[in-house]
Amino acid sequence: MSDSDRPCPDRAARGPRRWWRRQAWIAPVLPLLIYSLLGSLEPSREQNGGRAIGLAIPYQAYPLVYTLKIGLTLVAVAAVLPGYPRPLRRPSMTALAVGAVGVVVWVGLWRLAPGRWLLEFAGFGGPAEKLASLAARPAFNPFQELGGQWYQAWAFLAVRFTGLVAVVPLIEEFFLRGFLMPLVVADDWRSVPFGRVNRAAVAVSLIVPALAHPAEMLSAVAWFGMGTWLMVRTRNFWDCVAAHAVTNLLLGVYIVAAGQWTLW
Repeated sequence: MSDSDRPCPDRAARGPRRWWRRQAWIAPVLPLLIYSLLGSLEPSREQNGGRAIGLAIPYQAYPLVYTLKIGLTLVAVAAVLPGYPRPLRRPSMTALAVGAVGVVVWVGLWRLAPGRWLLEFAGFGGPAEKLASLAARPAFNPFQELGGQWYQAWAFLAVRFTGLVAVVPLIEEFFLRGFLMPLVVADDWRSVPFGRVNRAAVAVSLIVPALAHPAEMLSAVAWFGMGTWLMVRTRNFWDCVAAHAVTNLLLGVYIVAAGQWTLW
């Protein structure tokens, strides 16, 4: 084979890159979509899971459903990995500080003013009930629900912390700050430099998380507002992921240590 017959590595690599440029929306949307769809199957103490599609998944099956959700979400992340922001940059000390302060803000505001009260106070009692029921947390205590089998409890906690610290920050930050906020800044959202925002983008960064966390609405507004400040200050996507991961890690430790299972 002559040199002219050999495939050009640059040309071969250019093909996938061109495809990702054309279908760039898939990378931020697909993992969160899978995570959310499978999350809708999760049972709670009050009702079985999957009722919307005719299933009756019992509460005891929550660890299995959650593990499946995290596993398939990770598969989706791996599938769209070429579309994630590059290069991978080391998080700054500012990001770690925001993450550490963030858990204090989240828990403190959750204790002072549950978001559902705000909706009811504003006159949205009915919608508040519906939103709260749709977003009800399983509040699964593995030490109690798994019959005292400590190895199963800790195995599930390992999976739960993987989702809380590694999966959720990555897919939520990419969808919100890497896709949704740029989308309201410019029609060609891919051309918007990370960290550039307008009033509409700031509003989106507060409203969407608040609706996604109805029971911790005030906490969500405050925390994601801090995240937007960090985004504008450092203009580093991985800083936002790191801050989110630190907060979630410390929140998970607090939940287990204090027995506040209603927070997850």
